[in-house]
Amino acid sequence: MIKEFAFVFVGGGLGSIARFGVSVLINHLGKPVFPVATLIANILSCLVMGLALGVWSKHLTAFPYLYVMLVVGFCGGFSTFSTFSLESLTLLKDGNYLFFGANIFLSIGLCITLLWFFKNQL
Repeated sequence: MIKEFAFVFVGGGLGSIARFGVSVLINHLGKPVFPVATLIANILSCLVMGLALGVWSKHLTAFPYLYVMLVVGFCGGFSTFSTFSLESLTLLKDGNYLFFGANIFLSIGLCITLLWFFKNQL
């Protein structure tokens, strides 16, 4: 179990550095009005997760630590939106439409509401 935590740690650190790098690069080009850096990080994270899951499930199942490092660590550090997207897609694929809708509504609506409330109240 210690190895898994180490691989998540390394992947998460690399993902966080990649996320910061995207922000620095985009902001270096000019301060955009639209949150382009976040959008790019979310899209790239979903792309990496999709590729990692596809390749890992077909060719790399003998390397479980690579999966943990890339999918859990890197994508988690780069953007939790990729995990949110995967979990939502799984709910939809499994026919759990109520939980799919609830996950989207609560994750987006509740999180934005809580952030707004506490940011403005404290």
